[in-house]
Amino acid sequence: MTTIDAEWLEDFDRALLSLFAISHGEAGMDAYMLGCYADLEPREAAMAYGNDYDLARTPLLWPVPGLVLHN
Repeated sequence: MTTIDAEWLEDFDRALLSLFAISHGEAGMDAYMLGCYADLEPREAAMAYGNDYDLARTPLLWPVPGLVLHN
């Protein structure tokens, strides 16, 4: 089983939060699932996890097509 580096996990959570507004704990990821992504860079792993589980990206960073944001 892969040992999860604390720094990697912190960076992974930061990436998940910025992309999908969710942490690994909120997503229900256990050590086994984290190990499936641990060989990737944290941001790359977050994108892969989001794509694998069809997570919706946060609209502040990834606006919905056709959505007009007003100031």
